[in-house]
Amino acid sequence: MQTMNATKKTYLIIGGTGGIGRAMVKQLLESTDKEEGGSQVYATYHKTVPDFEADNLHWLQMDVSNEDSIEQAATEIKQHTTHLDWVINCVGLLHTETAQPEKALRQVETDFFLQNMQVNALASLLIAKHIKPLLATAERSNEKPAIFATISARVGSISDNQVGGWYSYRMSKAALNMGMKNLSIEWGRALKDVCVVVMQPGTVNTQLSAPFQANVAEGHLFSPEYSAECLLEVLAGMTATQSGSFVDWAGESIPW
Repeated sequence: MQTMNATKKTYLIIGGTGGIGRAMVKQLLESTDKEEGGSQVYATYHKTVPDFEADNLHWLQMDVSNEDSIEQAATEIKQHTTHLDWVINCVGLLHTETAQPEKALRQVETDFFLQNMQVNALASLLIAKHIKPLLATAERSNEKPAIFATISARVGSISDNQVGGWYSYRMSKAALNMGMKNLSIEWGRALKDVCVVVMQPGTVNTQLSAPFQANVAEGHLFSPEYSAECLLEVLAGMTATQSGSFVDWAGESIPW
């Protein structure tokens, strides 16, 4: 991950204790380990207090389904830094202890549907709302813009949907994609050197995908470490002109 060492940056990883988020935090720490007074990594957790630390790692509690919690975390970050260079939201919801993705219309249930929308679609908008001042003050150029990235899913692509099912998850990710596209247009006017990007991490061996891994073709189930490395490499190569993109772990465009 040599591309990450070019300049000292300030990162924020939302969901730093999940599979992909945790791997991202650790890789960012490794890539900035030899810097003197260099990059800082801020990361959030929901309920479980993280079990690893570093001198340039700052943990924050955040519940992405609660706007007050998001605002409080943003306020805390502002007490320590004047800007953020990269913000990556890794939080997502596919199933709970009591609800699984719907295979048919008869299984659609209001509370689970709204929970999907809250976590998968609305959260990134609220994070952007409260983090914007920290992105606006980042030093950057068109070659290395500030980044606002959100993990989405290929099943959120309307044109790529061939099998149906998973109503709540698909609809919430499609809504997320539209929200981030909207945001890229608005910030394209106000924050011209910020790249808003939606990313598909591949099928990753995490708790989110665990119940569904039996259907994954051999060689297509990624480790969190591999997916995180690929996503960070893609982001490192992004330019401001690519704001509003929907790409996969390899940087390939996904149809909306």
